[in-house]
Amino acid sequence: MSIVLSENFRALFYAPFYAAQATGAFAEAGVEVVLKPSPSPPDAVRALRAGEVDVMWGGPLRVMTLYDTEPGADLVCFCDVVARDPFFVIGAQPRPDFKLADLAGLRFATVSEVPTPWVCLQDDLRRAGLDPTRLRRITDKTMEENEATLRAGTVDAIQVFQPYAERLIAAGAGHVWYAAASRGRTAYTTLVTRRAVLAKRADELLKMTRALHHTLGWFSRTPAVEITKVLKDYFPDVPPEIFAACIDRYRALELWASDPVVRREGYDRLHAAMRSAGVLSKDIPFEVCVDTKLAERAVAG
Repeated sequence: MSIVLSENFRALFYAPFYAAQATGAFAEAGVEVVLKPSPSPPDAVRALRAGEVDVMWGGPLRVMTLYDTEPGADLVCFCDVVARDPFFVIGAQPRPDFKLADLAGLRFATVSEVPTPWVCLQDDLRRAGLDPTRLRRITDKTMEENEATLRAGTVDAIQVFQPYAERLIAAGAGHVWYAAASRGRTAYTTLVTRRAVLAKRADELLKMTRALHHTLGWFSRTPAVEITKVLKDYFPDVPPEIFAACIDRYRALELWASDPVVRREGYDRLHAAMRSAGVLSKDIPFEVCVDTKLAERAVAG
């Protein structure tokens, strides 16, 4: 029986998930995985909890917020893939000496589509001594709209992921002021399932985790131009040269995990950001949200 895997939403930083399918890594590991698109991240969570899918990929943020309101929930993160934050602050002008505190007084447009980027960035700002509530922040535009406003000169900086960042850089219309991945590990995207599924289908999920472990290794050593050839059908609107540059920039930032074991360090940094943002009303222990046993077995061989 196949594992039905819910795609959170289509994003380039999720590339290893697509690669595990496209390269045949899942099949080689002995597990059939069927990818099922989701209309939105909240819908992916709903489908997982309803048993409409077996596994989803998504942020531990959503698992923590669930346990914050429903202590008896049963979702669990079990395989790390995106171990750092994939977002950037892109400015209209070069600022090689940029510091986060420099955002004070600037027109800054942040991500509206999902919560995690701002939750994490506001914590970075607090640690840099800047009260995030005092920013001249535009909060209601999409990343595509914000890219257009930066090009038009109506904002000073925007918060985006790839390929928006790379398109601006290539056109000379934007410059990297801050790469959120540079803060270090932040548990960003893992495989998530229900604890009952983790127990009942452990053998299949172990094979799935082994496939992603193999894929993460393949990602770390394969030329970006080759990766883009494998994944071009997933991102037909991204020019190959931009796609390859996105991969190279993310790899230089060590965005993707070197193995599928979710690290407490990354979980704790995300948890701290959520607490400082007021997203969590109480502490949610690592062990409540994460089970590393399958990933540790996958790494062991």
